[in-house]
Amino acid sequence: MIGLLDGEANAKTFSDYLYAEGIENQVEADKEGAWAVWIHAEEQLDRAKALLAGFRANPDAAKIQSSLKVARDLRDQKQKDQDAYEKRLKSRRHLFRPLRGYGFGPLTFVLICMCVVVFVLTELGKSMQAMRPLLISEDFASIAMSMMTRLTQGLPEIRHGEVWRLLTPMLVHFDIFHILFNMLWLRDLGSMIEDRQSSLTLGILVVVFAAISNLAQYVVSGPVFGGMSGVVYGLMGYIWIRGKRDPGSGLFLHPTTVTMMIVWLLLGFAGFMRMANTAHASGLLIGMIWGFLSSLRYR
Repeated sequence: MIGLLDGEANAKTFSDYLYAEGIENQVEADKEGAWAVWIHAEEQLDRAKALLAGFRANPDAAKIQSSLKVARDLRDQKQKDQDAYEKRLKSRRHLFRPLRGYGFGPLTFVLICMCVVVFVLTELGKSMQAMRPLLISEDFASIAMSMMTRLTQGLPEIRHGEVWRLLTPMLVHFDIFHILFNMLWLRDLGSMIEDRQSSLTLGILVVVFAAISNLAQYVVSGPVFGGMSGVVYGLMGYIWIRGKRDPGSGLFLHPTTVTMMIVWLLLGFAGFMRMANTAHASGLLIGMIWGFLSSLRYR
């Protein structure tokens, strides 16, 4: 403590004066209306006392009054520097995200429940009549069209405003193994993204992957298809590339999982399994591109 001043206004003016002179300090109420002035560094004691004596002698000096604006500018700059520092600061939660487990994401849970409800309502994937409102199109004659014709003239329902049909095929599954495997993958991949990033991020990814993969599958083979596979492959591609290029994201796929994903895709294209191959491939490709582009900001 270097001394006492009468009145809060005087104390704060002198505090700004010291700050403008490069002396860190603080003032606090003492007794009987006096305010104590404290400085932080003992080596500045003599200089601070000299400034205090000058202030007492002439508190209205031009230099003292001009120091008020200097002090405000310095404090504003210090706050900006602090804000910039805090943006760069990485917490344990960020740095060690790859080591943390994750629970069941809320949006992931909702998507799984929707798929299960649809599976039950469509009589375990056997009732085509119940599925029709969820297919990308009910114009089954488009199966006989060429791909270019389907692209330019197909999808009459969507062209008339039923845009949700771009997404709803992801809710349709045709047998117990189809929905079981898709939901297991969705549970792991979706929950990982929700925990490491956010439910909003997962929602955007799901909408984009579903729309693109469903549209691609329709153009290649017509309207009779369904499943969450296009979305799942999109999430796999996104996590795979983002995790490799940005390990701090906490996203990770084991190399064995990646190998199995590629082998499963190739088996589908080779004709060993009846799958929506175009939806798988397009979802995977878009996911990989998205993972690469999103990693550029954080590397």
